[in-house]
Amino acid sequence: MKNNAIVGQSGGPTSVINSSLAGVFESAINRGVDEVYGMINGIQGLLDRKYINMSDYIVEEIDIELLKRTPASFLGSCRYKLPNIDENETVFSKIFEILDELDIGYFFYIGGNDSMDTTMKLSAYGEKIGSPIRFIGVPKTIDNDLAITDHTPGYGSAAKFIASVTKEIILDGRAYDLKNATIVEVMGRNAGWLTGAAALSIGSDCEGPDLIFLPEYSINIDEFIEKSIKILERKPLVVVVSEGLKIEDGRYVSELASDISITDAFGHKMLTGTARYLAETLMRRMKCKARSIELSTIQRCASHMVSRVDITEAYQVGGAAVKAALEGETAKVIILKRESSDPYICTAGIVDVGEIANIEKKVPLNWINSTKDFVTSDFIRYASPLVQSELTPFMVSGLPQHISLNSRGYRPDAK
Repeated sequence: MKNNAIVGQSGGPTSVINSSLAGVFESAINRGVDEVYGMINGIQGLLDRKYINMSDYIVEEIDIELLKRTPASFLGSCRYKLPNIDENETVFSKIFEILDELDIGYFFYIGGNDSMDTTMKLSAYGEKIGSPIRFIGVPKTIDNDLAITDHTPGYGSAAKFIASVTKEIILDGRAYDLKNATIVEVMGRNAGWLTGAAALSIGSDCEGPDLIFLPEYSINIDEFIEKSIKILERKPLVVVVSEGLKIEDGRYVSELASDISITDAFGHKMLTGTARYLAETLMRRMKCKARSIELSTIQRCASHMVSRVDITEAYQVGGAAVKAALEGETAKVIILKRESSDPYICTAGIVDVGEIANIEKKVPLNWINSTKDFVTSDFIRYASPLVQSELTPFMVSGLPQHISLNSRGYRPDAK
């Protein structure tokens, strides 16, 4: 059995994806793996033979702690869709040729749904050619839409940021005795886990947003205006909406805001403008001040406000992936299993990659209220344990300190 490992990161970054990378690297070294390589820009970079020896860049124990606290993808990411094996076997043979050159025995891919599709296809090709390489998927996505797993690393920290910002926006809106509305746009194409997290802002010091619209249900614009008018008659309005919100004919609200259409390799449309369209519509009809706030990428990279629960679990699933591979598992994905919510207890498990890849987990409809404009207490009980506690960044000159390949001397064009 070849005793080197390789790890890559794919899809949208999170504030804790590097904690999973740290978990893979440190666990592999501690368990006797000879070398751990890192793909630069995921499987797409590997095809171009772009990779590093992780030990050249993560040298001291403090580097591991810095890596855990660094947002984005330390190794770089990609949105590269592998073809089906019968469509283009050449791509797969090239990948396995590179893996054999590096004496790879263990392959780890950190990512979301599309990344699990990559893991599934590579493991299937490995089985087809009789390769001994073991393939393990490490879950990551702020969208929290992976099937089977209770939740995904990255979600808790994004939810914590969204709930915190929502509280601050609500307080800001109450500062003036004026009729005003704020529409906050949150990430989430088809699943409303992130949008619903705004409800966590409810507490003794905050009544929470007035309305929350998840993409699990379409929105009627006229009904939205009517509800907004009733609230604005007595107080400032704060509404939280998903970027993937649709109107009743199936079109995204963002399509009403702009005719620009950009799609990625997996056919996903770039969504932006939902909050802007609703705010502008409200202004036209109500003749009142209305602003839109698009949280955009900041909700996935706010490492100054990570959940300690989240960053710890992200590290643990990385270690669990290495343990599974060294024990002979392949074509598997690590999952999180909630044993209890109060007290919160969660353990790592493992399932076949085919049970997760290309399956989207949405918010249960019974966790959305009957008027389809807020989440229920069941959602709040589910999400609340995931945002608990903090992990303070290392501060230098008053700002968080991070680690990057470039700061360690990596030059992509160096020969």
